[in-house]
Amino acid sequence: MTKRIKYADEPLGEVEIVKDFLPPPKDLIFKEDEVVVKIRLRKSSIDFYKKLAKAHKSRHERVMRRLLDQYAATFSDSL
Repeated sequence: MTKRIKYADEPLGEVEIVKDFLPPPKDLIFKEDEVVVKIRLRKSSIDFYKKLAKAHKSRHERVMRRLLDQYAATFSDSL
């Protein structure tokens, strides 16, 4: 960015104060109990998730965890 911003000392006009609507920081932490699992998967499956995660600047473990969580949430009532 080579273009500099020029600020002017002029009135802003009518200003509306907005009530703080953000939750407190402690409510932003979604920590659930986790269990470490050892599982054998096909290399082609892992390669798929690694490629997908890299395209979205994430980690393949996180993508796989999210997929499993969504699957479990969708079908948990049908058991």
